[in-house]
Amino acid sequence: MSDNREPTRAELVRMRREQEYTEQLQRASKVTARPAHVVTTRARKDTTKPVRKTARNARRRFQIAIHMPRADARSLHIPRPRFGMRLLSFILTAVLGTALYLAFTRPELRVTEAQLTGNQLLTQAEMNSALNISGQPIFVLMPSDLERRLRLAYPELASVRVSVSLPNLVSVNVTERQPIIRWEQGGGYTWITEDGIAFRPRGELAGLIPVVALSAPFVEGSVSDDPLTPAPFISTEMVQALKGLVSHVPPGTPILYENGVGFGWNDPRGWRVHFGTSASDVELKVRVYESMVSSLTQRGIRPALINVVYPTAPYYRMSGQ
Repeated sequence: MSDNREPTRAELVRMRREQEYTEQLQRASKVTARPAHVVTTRARKDTTKPVRKTARNARRRFQIAIHMPRADARSLHIPRPRFGMRLLSFILTAVLGTALYLAFTRPELRVTEAQLTGNQLLTQAEMNSALNISGQPIFVLMPSDLERRLRLAYPELASVRVSVSLPNLVSVNVTERQPIIRWEQGGGYTWITEDGIAFRPRGELAGLIPVVALSAPFVEGSVSDDPLTPAPFISTEMVQALKGLVSHVPPGTPILYENGVGFGWNDPRGWRVHFGTSASDVELKVRVYESMVSSLTQRGIRPALINVVYPTAPYYRMSGQ
């Protein structure tokens, strides 16, 4: 039998299968030939390995990391300054405190005296005495308070206007009530204005209506809406009555006042006359009075009293009655 014959198809298939089987064995041998440490590493991850228990009294170890600064200057950290609200508040407090200290201590900001304008009766010295502001800091003065002081101290002031300005100027402008009546009572006298308000006189003033009161006046004056306006001493009705009678009074004769019979005077011809206190019928009362005097003179009657308080029912009284 010759050895050079060609293999059959079945033999070729068998040879190819044997070759594939041989290659598989070689690959398997390579897998089993891997390094031992790889297998060992996998074995360490086995979860079935028993865990060793620590002793109950074993001490625990703590590891603390301590930062040790380097000696190198580059490692030094310099904090940046922060200007917050506390520093700002401190600066503002210091500035305000300094300003207040200077305001209360600087002599340039202290008042010496107030400057007065619009006055005819009130003097500069009287006003400054009532205000009492000499040497005080300008910042503590309140115009409304100064106005109130002056009006309470001086009833003759109808209005007061105070202005305060730096560095130390206080200006006072006043409007004064003008007296028209000189009212004498109980050994003293006072001045009375158009609205019936009385105030302290300053010497003698010419042109005032002289009144001698035999009793204190009864006043039913209305209360003003202004709380600083003083109560009237006599009513405005009485003031108008005096203004109407003054032109009929004999020269050099004072007007008398007596509660109940009102105003009148002692006539130089020897009798007293009463006119009351109403102002609406003064002219009528004067005509009735002159007519009665003329009638009594023609009849030779010299009365002691003539009363025309009620002009529709006048009467006269003889001495001794």
